[in-house]
Amino acid sequence: MSSPAPLRAGSLDPPRSPARSRATLSPEPSPPAVRTPSTKYDTRAKTEPPTSRAAATAASDTRTRQASVAPSESTDGRATPAEDDDEPATPSVKDDAADAEPIDFSTFTQILDLDEDDTHDFSESMVQDYFKQAKQTFSDMDKAFDEKDLSKLSSLGHFLKGSSAALGIVKVQASCEQIQHYGQKHDDATGAELEDVAALGKIGPLLRRVRKEYAVAEHWLKDWYRENGGGDPED
Repeated sequence: MSSPAPLRAGSLDPPRSPARSRATLSPEPSPPAVRTPSTKYDTRAKTEPPTSRAAATAASDTRTRQASVAPSESTDGRATPAEDDDEPATPSVKDDAADAEPIDFSTFTQILDLDEDDTHDFSESMVQDYFKQAKQTFSDMDKAFDEKDLSKLSSLGHFLKGSSAALGIVKVQASCEQIQHYGQKHDDATGAELEDVAALGKIGPLLRRVRKEYAVAEHWLKDWYRENGGGDPED
């Protein structure tokens, strides 16, 4: 009896069946078809208006802007205007001219230099004379105004302007200079010549103003001599 043939390497693998061989050689299945959107769908997607989310965002922004400018409600039920950061600061109600000193102290110091001692008797006597002159001049101005005497008003304005300038009473000086020019029927601000009625119309308010300016200057001077001199200048 002949011996079996020797086994070769790999001969232990079981033989392949014809069916398995056929399965191995069969082609691989093709991948599933991908559905491509139609041209009609793509066109609609590109031309449609913004989505509802974008519309909701725009509406929210609108409500936010409205809330930022709407007046707030106070505790008592009344509306309070909303604050505006761009609103300029409220200007002061005081005029710069009203805040200025009624006396030019550099001019007033020149008068004080005439005093021989710290009692300031000499300059105080000058101030007393000025008080008397001013009060009399105001009385004469009122009379000239009632008589519509523009020439007299101009002369009186010139007189009190000089007396006020000598002591540094600058506001009274400026108003009296205006009275002087209006009495000459001349408007320095415009350079125009005035009719009598127009000139008197401008002088009337000045007469009231210059009295107030004088009262402030008088109070200032009396206080200064009370604190630095021998007493209170009498008018």
